[in-house]
Amino acid sequence: MKTDVVILAAGKGTRMRSSLPKVMHPIAGKSMLGHVVAAAEGIGADNIHVVVGHGAETVKAAFDGHSFVEQLEQKGTGHAVAQALPKLDDDSCALILYGDVPLIAPETLQQLVAQCSKTSMGLLTTNLNDPTGYGRIIREHDKVVAIVEQKDASPEQLAIQEVNTGIMAVHSSHLKQWLPKLSSDNAQGEYYLTDIIEMAVADNITIEVSQPKTPWEVQGVNNRMQLNELERYYQRCRADEVMADGATLADASRIDIRGSLKVGQDCYIDVNCVFEGECEIGDGVEIGPNCVLTNSKVANGSTIKANSVLEDAVVGEQCDIGPFARLRPGTVLAAKAKIGNFVETKKAVLGEGSKVNHLSYIGDSEIGEQVNVGAGTITCNYDGVNKSKTVIGDGAFIGSNTSLVAPVTVGKNATVGAGSTITGNVGDEELAVARGKQRNISGWKRPSKKN
Repeated sequence: MKTDVVILAAGKGTRMRSSLPKVMHPIAGKSMLGHVVAAAEGIGADNIHVVVGHGAETVKAAFDGHSFVEQLEQKGTGHAVAQALPKLDDDSCALILYGDVPLIAPETLQQLVAQCSKTSMGLLTTNLNDPTGYGRIIREHDKVVAIVEQKDASPEQLAIQEVNTGIMAVHSSHLKQWLPKLSSDNAQGEYYLTDIIEMAVADNITIEVSQPKTPWEVQGVNNRMQLNELERYYQRCRADEVMADGATLADASRIDIRGSLKVGQDCYIDVNCVFEGECEIGDGVEIGPNCVLTNSKVANGSTIKANSVLEDAVVGEQCDIGPFARLRPGTVLAAKAKIGNFVETKKAVLGEGSKVNHLSYIGDSEIGEQVNVGAGTITCNYDGVNKSKTVIGDGAFIGSNTSLVAPVTVGKNATVGAGSTITGNVGDEELAVARGKQRNISGWKRPSKKN
C-alpha cells in the first residue's frame, strides 16, 4: 500500500510573535517543517502533501518540489486534512502529521503505518502527568472509542492522562468517507479531525494504538519558550550521541550540532562550539572553546584553538589552527600545517609542515611544503574584477609584511625580504627584496606644539 503523508502547516502561530510562519522557525538550524518532511522521507513516503495557509509563499519557496494544498480559512484540523483529500490515492495509507511537531521519529511513524489497513487505523497517543490542553483518549473495556477535546471534556474526562497527539494513519478511503460528515458543533466551532475516531468505531474499524519512545517526539510548539525547550532537548540528544561515539564534551549543555557530526575516539570539544552542516573530526582531535565548524573535516591529532571558524575546509593530520583563525571555503591543509592567530585563508592549499603564523590573509593560493609565511603577509588576489592565483614553492620563506600581487609565483627555497611588494615571479632559491631605500637624515627636528 502506498503512503500519502499529509502535513498540516497552515497555522499563523500568533503566539510566536513573528512575521515568519510558525513551521519555518528552526530547530538545530533546520525549520520545524523541514524536520517533519525529513521524518516522512525517512519512511519512504510515496507522496508528501503540505497544507499551507499563513505565509504560504514562504513555505512553498523553502520546499519547492513538494505537493501543496492551501487552507484559505482556518476551520480546524479536520477541515485542514479535507483540503488534501483530492490529492490522496484511493487505496493509500494517509499519515497525518503536524509541521509544528518537529521531533517525531521515523521509527514511530513506521509503526503507525504498519497499523493502517482497510479494517484498522493507527493512532499515536502518549501519557502526560499534566495533560492540560490536549484531547483526552476515551476508552471502554481498554479499547479507544473517542477523543474529547479539552474544552469539551467533563471533569472526569479531564482527569485522564492519556492524550491525543493528533498523529494518525488512516486508510484514505475512510478519510474520504468520514471527513465530509464532520460537524463544527463544539466549543471552538471547528471541524475536529479527532471526531473520526467515533466514526471508525461505528464502522467497526479497529483502532490500533501506539506510543512514542518519549513525549518529546510529540511535543508541539506554540511559542518561543516551547521552541527553546525542544532545541535544548534535541541538542542534548545529539551531545549524548557524540559522547557515546568517543568524544569528551567539556559541557554537554553547551554544544550545538546543526546538522551531523561524526567523531573519532578520544576527541575533546570545549564549551560553546557549533557544528553546522556535515562535519567530521578524527581521533584525538581537540577543539577549543567558541569554535564554529561548517561542512568541514579535521583529521586525526589536529588542534583547533579557541574562537576559530572553519567553513568548507579540510584539515589534515596533526595540524595546529588558531586561536582566532578563519578558514574559509576551499582551504585544504596537509599534515602538520599551522594556521596561527588572526589568519584568514580562502581557496588556499597548504603543503605538509607549512606555517602561516600571524595576522595574514592567504587567498587563491597554492603553497608547497615547509613554507614559512611571515606575519602580516597578504596575497593580493583581487584586482577589483578578477581573482588571480599565488603559487609558493616548497621551502620558501616569506618575510613579514609582504604583499604578493597575484598572479605571481615564488620558487622553491626562495626568500622574500620583509616589507616587500612582489609583483613579478621569484625564481628558485632567489632572494627578492622590493621596498624603498632607507634614508637616515641627521639633524632632523621633531615638530613642536604651537602655543
